[in-house]
Amino acid sequence: MTAAEKPASGYIAKVYGRRQDKPLKPRQERLMQDLLPRVAMPDPEAGAVDPGKIFPQSEEIELEIGFGGGEHLAFQAALKPARGFIGAEPFVNGVAKLLVRIEEEKLENVRIHFGDARPLMEALPDASLVRLYVLHPDPWPKKRHFKRRMISPWFFAEAARLVKKGGELRVASDVPDYVRWALMHAQNAPAFEWTAMRAADWREPPEDWPKTRYEAKGRAHGRPPAYLRFLRK
Repeated sequence: MTAAEKPASGYIAKVYGRRQDKPLKPRQERLMQDLLPRVAMPDPEAGAVDPGKIFPQSEEIELEIGFGGGEHLAFQAALKPARGFIGAEPFVNGVAKLLVRIEEEKLENVRIHFGDARPLMEALPDASLVRLYVLHPDPWPKKRHFKRRMISPWFFAEAARLVKKGGELRVASDVPDYVRWALMHAQNAPAFEWTAMRAADWREPPEDWPKTRYEAKGRAHGRPPAYLRFLRK
């Protein structure tokens, strides 16, 4: 593992598959070395993580699990500069892309967990989030790999612990089987209520939703996403 592949905290997540795709560009390499240590979340393996110490000026924290290239996370952070944003991503290229956005857009309210989101979730305190995102997670389509899916009974139990009452969980996917999977597990999560009242509520994105290249590519290939919103009761 190169220096660019190693999380700034030293924590290495259990990640299935590759951790890196294309080689990083020189600017991305520089940001992985210089900027990532400054915006990295504390190592969850070292104990409980207090977001109040990381974002002392904000009591409203949002967490995005698997932020990909960081387009959505950067958009939300710029839209709500008074809130703190945490992004968890185990893949090098995605982290490097978000670092570029943080530098270009001067986003002071973003912190990165370079690794598996599960240990981070377990290390965060109760009712510490106002919003939680799981957007286009790896669908792991083979049945023998279903246990690797992020959406699970464990996930909904942790989400219920972390999201404040009145807060929101958002799940998006362009894989119909994964959408059904998420709704199936949501039915067994009494702490959350699906907010959809009509088909347009899950076929159309929320108002504060940016257009991303991933979704544009999916739509071009006939894969419109479903946008699931759950309210913490």
